[in-house]
Amino acid sequence: MMVGTENLKRILDQICRDKGIDRSLLISAIEDAVSAAVRKKYGSRREIEVQFNDELGEVEVFQYRTVVDEVLDEDTEISLEEARRLDPEFELDDDVGEKLENIAELGRIAAQSAKQVIIHRMRDAERDVIYEMYRDREGSIVNGIVQRFERGDMIVNLGRTDAVLPRDAQIPKRSYKQGDRIRAYLKEVRREAREGGRFRDAQLILDRTCNEFLIKLFEMEVPEIAEGIVKIMGAAREPGFRAKIAVSSIESDVDPVGACVGLKGSRVQNVVQELQGERIDIVPWSPDPAKYVYNALAPAEVSMVIVEEERKALLVVVPDDQLSLAIGRQGQNVRLASRLLGWKIDVKSEQRYNNLENPAYRNLTAVQGVDESLADRLFAAGISSPLALAAMDAEELMTVARVDPERAQALQEAARAIAPAAAGLADAVDAAEAVDEPTVAGDPHAADDPAVVAGIAEADTSLPDDDDADPETAVADDQE
Repeated sequence: MMVGTENLKRILDQICRDKGIDRSLLISAIEDAVSAAVRKKYGSRREIEVQFNDELGEVEVFQYRTVVDEVLDEDTEISLEEARRLDPEFELDDDVGEKLENIAELGRIAAQSAKQVIIHRMRDAERDVIYEMYRDREGSIVNGIVQRFERGDMIVNLGRTDAVLPRDAQIPKRSYKQGDRIRAYLKEVRREAREGGRFRDAQLILDRTCNEFLIKLFEMEVPEIAEGIVKIMGAAREPGFRAKIAVSSIESDVDPVGACVGLKGSRVQNVVQELQGERIDIVPWSPDPAKYVYNALAPAEVSMVIVEEERKALLVVVPDDQLSLAIGRQGQNVRLASRLLGWKIDVKSEQRYNNLENPAYRNLTAVQGVDESLADRLFAAGISSPLALAAMDAEELMTVARVDPERAQALQEAARAIAPAAAGLADAVDAAEAVDEPTVAGDPHAADDPAVVAGIAEADTSLPDDDDADPETAVADDQE
């Protein structure tokens, strides 16, 4: 134990300098530790006072006892005779302070207890120092060096302390090795240790997969963003693969997309390199959701957008040859666009949208087990009603629908279940077709009859149009 040693003062100064701990806090910790050790050795009934003598660089321990005629308790009382040997002026009932010698030899258990107290107090003081140092940097990018890995989690040295980059906050496409320099987003700064769970002792938690990391990187690379001229209105990422950011400008003569791209793409390339090759789409922001989604789905072209404000949903219609591009690999493009806007986006090809406008096609989708992709294949094969589906040859159905015999049988049974209702609609169509043009022309009032006009319109829209069927649509939809 370092109590009473001549180099204690030097050790204190070095610890305070290296750890940044307040000297008075450390001295208080040492005094408390020595007090606990003395009480463990001599008992808790003694009145003990511990002081650090800064001039001598040692810890002094004083024991206080009351002067009495007859000593009944040596821990709290001292005889008048013994007291006057210390100082002739002592009288009865005086409190006598006596310095304890050889306190460095408190015993192994007491010394270990003192050591634990000092370590605990130093750790708490150091946590306070780290918290005060980094609390204002929460939400910023920090630089560090990879120290080691613990169960996949990366320990990063930031200079004065270590931070944790969890495994699920690391970009999956590249692995760092010990000694590499790394930048990360300081996601959380904790003052106190957490109870249980992962990182219970960690104060600083880093992240490289969050949207904020991407935004901060652009703020560092693009002066117009740092100055507030260009604003990032939203961001969405699939870390290591693809990201989208939406930008706007408060000045009409500043192109927000061009500012982020930089000369010959220099600015965005710096961000891409930091994100280990993550592809970044920079799109203009718009308050109009239709215009916004048109930009967000680039490079795919958009034919039409239908906005449902209440549901915050968008139906986007694209040319048939643009469907795969709009959806992206495994739905990545439309998924990122949906996150960017915060709206639900449903992308359909022009062929499928036209099919959905056809009542005959909608009758097919009403059959249990027939989704839009299957309805596309059936409609392209000339099957335009549940009745036709029910009457279809089983072998042909398996070929067209690409299903096994059990599924084909289930589809035909489901079609038979709703065939009567569909047949009623077909009769209405036939009746409307029976109203030929000479009959309407022969009656001067027939053209003014809303029922007749409505019947003709319904008949026209109910008839299947084979020209709309395009086998290639099914291939694009399968990719969806």
